[in-house]
Formats: sequence, C-alpha cells, structure tokens
Amino acid sequence: MKAIVNATIVMKDYLIPNGVILLDGDIITNFGKAKDVAVPLGAEIIDAEGLYVGPGLIDIHTHAADNKWIFEEPEATSRHLLEHGVTGVLPALYNNLNRQAYIEAAENIINAHKQGKFPNLAGLYMEGPYLSPNFGCERDKNVWKDAVVHDEYIDVVKAVKDYAKVWCFAPEREGIDQFVKDVKKEIPNIVFAVAHSEATPEQVEKYMPWGLKIATHHTNATGTIPHYSECRGVCVDEAVNYNKEIYAELICDRMGIHVLPYMQRLVRKIKGDDRIILIADQFVCDGPIPPGFEEATDLHFDNAGEIAGSGLTLDIACQNVLVHMGCSVCDAFRFASYNPARAVNLAGYGCIEKGNYANLIIVDDKFNVKKTILKGELQ
Repeated sequence: MKAIVNATIVMKDYLIPNGVILLDGDIITNFGKAKDVAVPLGAEIIDAEGLYVGPGLIDIHTHAADNKWIFEEPEATSRHLLEHGVTGVLPALYNNLNRQAYIEAAENIINAHKQGKFPNLAGLYMEGPYLSPNFGCERDKNVWKDAVVHDEYIDVVKAVKDYAKVWCFAPEREGIDQFVKDVKKEIPNIVFAVAHSEATPEQVEKYMPWGLKIATHHTNATGTIPHYSECRGVCVDEAVNYNKEIYAELICDRMGIHVLPYMQRLVRKIKGDDRIILIADQFVCDGPIPPGFEEATDLHFDNAGEIAGSGLTLDIACQNVLVHMGCSVCDAFRFASYNPARAVNLAGYGCIEKGNYANLIIVDDKFNVKKTILKGELQ
C-alpha cells in the first residue's frame, strides 16, 4: 500500500487541496481530502509537497522521443517518455515505411512490450499508409502513393490487429472504401482518423458511422479551400469543427507554428473542452531550419523545408497550452489525459477514480514533471 499525501489532486473540473491518494498495487483505491481519507499504518508515503497530482499523460500520436524513432529504440524511448510523465503512448507509424518495414516496426514495439521493456505502451497509431500524397513531410519517401491494393495492405493490418487503436486515412483516396471495411473487419473496435487529406466535409462525414472520430493534427496537412474568386470554401477543418463527435488533435509548439494561438483558442471555443487532444507528434528529421524559424527549437524540418513534426514531449505541449490558451492545469490534464483516453477507449486510464490504474504524475504550477508513477510504482 502507498499513500500520496500533501497533494493538490487534479480532477476533471476541479482541484482537491491537501489531498490524499491511496494506491494498492497498480490500482487507485481511495482519494479525497486528508481529513476524509485515513492513511493505513505501514503505508509507503509519497509526499507531493503541495504540488499538483494528476493522471499520467497519454500521448496517442508520437513517432519518436528524445530524437529517436520509437520503433527502433522502444526501451530507451519508453524510459524517456516516462521521465516526461507519459504513462500511456501510442507510437505512430508513418507512410515512409513500406509493407515489410511497417510489420517489422510494429513487431519491434510489440516484442519490447511483451518483454517488459515498454511498460507504458497503450497501443499503436497507424498514420497511413493511405494518406494524400500532396501533404505531410518527406513526401518523396511516401511509398503508398499509387492505388489502394488489398494484397499490399492486408498483411500490415493483420500484423497489428491486436495493438492498433487508431487508423488514419484520407477519405478521398480512390478505393479507400474496401480498405476501411477490411480494417474494420479485422479490428472491430478500431478508431479511424482523417489525416493528410483533401477530403470534402461530405467525404469525411461518410466514414463517421464506421468509427471516424479523430482529426489527425487538426489544421495541419489538410486541404485547401478554394470556392470562387474572393469566396472561401470548406475543407477537412470545417468538417472537424462542425461535427461535435470528432476529436481534434492539436500540436502546441512553443511559438504556435503548427497551430497559431488564436486558432487554438478558436478551436477550443468551437469544439469544447471535451474534444481537444494534445499530441507531441515528435518526428526524427534533421533538415535545415528555414530563415525566420531559428527560435522554433521544438520543431523539426525536412530537406524540402516542410515542418516535420515536432521535438516536443507531451508535458512541454501542456506547458505551451497554458500560455497559448490561458487554460488551467485541470484543462491541460483533460486535453492530455482524460480526452485521449476516452477517444481511443482506454479503460482505467485518464482520470483519478477508484479502481483506475495508479498512473499518476506530480507537476508544479508550470507543468514541470517532478515524479511519475506507473501502475503504482515510482519511475
């Protein structure tokens, strides 16, 4: 038995000052104000020193950590993410991998998890293979630009069927219907995401009954909106904003390059606090920094000058969103833990409740991570 004392407990909508959280093994057994929760004799005490104690962060979309590909170094990247408070992660696999590379990358991650070397793995995020060839970094390395072919993708689907939580696709791709049906057949609980897409709102909405409910890095790598001279049209972004059911992923870098701070606040106003998900989307790319972006230290660029994901971890994204949106610590935990857990159906994750996993982090008022607890164990 462990007891976290002197905690400012972060709930979804409010705080519990001078709180206590009791842990038995990997489960939260009780929590509340100190006067209401008795600490058992002999319990191991963890003193939060008045700091915030919230649910561990859940990054549903990142390719890398510490500038290393997760699929190449799962153990090292898992450890780095834990140091930054990420107790649940869905490593993202991108369309720069061919069929065999997709399968091998997934196997590396899955095997590390089975060997106990990736304890914070929560699933896989399949960013591709069938995205728009006109969007995204390293477009010259996209090996899935041509026709959607069953015999080329089905082995990938079967290789990840027990771990894939999210599958991204561009709804406008010709032949994508059969791909969606095949993925859904193999993985009935899969969550689909619209990604790297020039789709119309109608094309996006067509797949919502099939389980499309996430917008991959909202407002990034999405279609243009020409309509008529001096008349603005609509695209993927408008479809996401309009449909309440769809969660909007946001990359919140320090300078607000991926999503301008004004846009972040606008998306929050439209979508509401229950449909925003913070992601790191860290990528490994060492292209030259374009002129004018020298201070964008948490961005990466490819050799064509395109933004190539970020250098973020999710705790830093939380720090940035406190500044850009002016939100509270409760809100940051909601965007980086509660909402992602609900979006990808992670039972027992994302909030402090009796019976949930004892995945917790202790942070200060600037969201610096001081301690990480994974399933009851200090990391």
